[in-house]
Amino acid sequence: MARKILSVFGTRPEAIKLFPLIHALERDDRFVSRTCISAQHRGMLDQVLAIAEIAPDHDLDLMTPGQTLDELTARALTGIGRVLDTEKPDWVVVQGDTTTVMAGALAAYYRQIPVCHVEAGLRSGDIHHPWPEEVNRKVVGSFAALHCAPTETAAAALRRENVDPESVRVTGNTVIDALHWVTQRIEREPDLASGLAELERRFAGKRIIGMTSHRRENFGEGMRGIADAVKRIAARPDVAVIFPVHLNPNVREVMNAELSGLDNVALIEPLDYPHFARLLDISYLMLSDSGGVQEEAPALGKPVLVMRETTERPEGVEAGTALLVGTDPDRIVAETVRLLDDEAAYAAMARAHNPFGDGKSADRISDLLAG
Repeated sequence: MARKILSVFGTRPEAIKLFPLIHALERDDRFVSRTCISAQHRGMLDQVLAIAEIAPDHDLDLMTPGQTLDELTARALTGIGRVLDTEKPDWVVVQGDTTTVMAGALAAYYRQIPVCHVEAGLRSGDIHHPWPEEVNRKVVGSFAALHCAPTETAAAALRRENVDPESVRVTGNTVIDALHWVTQRIEREPDLASGLAELERRFAGKRIIGMTSHRRENFGEGMRGIADAVKRIAARPDVAVIFPVHLNPNVREVMNAELSGLDNVALIEPLDYPHFARLLDISYLMLSDSGGVQEEAPALGKPVLVMRETTERPEGVEAGTALLVGTDPDRIVAETVRLLDDEAAYAAMARAHNPFGDGKSADRISDLLAG
């Protein structure tokens, strides 16, 4: 009998990293694939669902303006619980570290439904950085039945926490599967990512720095430090910054106040997945506090300066594809200038081996779920 798998997710990064697995489950006769979204990120999530051609079976539409984490957690826990009582799946699949992940896994645990945690074992060692994601991961890691670790480093972190070694498998990261899929799709259908063409013409002859910033722990002083650094970097005539600004007002208010009107800075709306892949492709380097960018950019040979104090993806730092620079503007500027002006330093990062996967992770995970 086919196993029923319920994939639960709610944000754009989760959707990107789960759609390759959902595709694999849907084309495999061993499974009945069902999906439930919390819509923790509404608009950005819907963009990925559209390009991946996924129509959720259950849409909880939980996001409301200004809600607290405990309000979101409570609504997600009870909403996903109702879906589980309806679907009665054999497995629940969650990915990563969001509130939806933690609530979805807990709802499954309360019903003794086994949980498969995709991208398991990431640890920064600091429960406040990233916040609240570090604790969300640790909660799920304490009871998941199958831990799909993207790297051996992540697997070792789980074993140090006394997770049953038999439940831990190194599968690679599905984000590389997704990036390969969308890159091939753009090659066949260039119009999917043609929306940056005007900016590419505007900044012709300049080295483009792609940027993302949205971490909660950077709200306030950290965001102001990042904005100051970008302002100083963009004063160089040979560079341009393209910054899809996150919808969170804690990001928008600071960045719009500090960076609007600068000739070499383009503050644009959040990009759908094909256009974000295009931004990675045309960028010389990335400035980011995102977790996913630390994995995606190296797959395209792009160095990443990580604007955080810690990372739960130390493999990139160890491999040389990423460098932690924090939010101090002097440090961000200094390391950016070094990569712009020192060809050897740039080449060392751009050519470093990407430790996060080979594009076959979804098939490995589906085989594990089949037993």
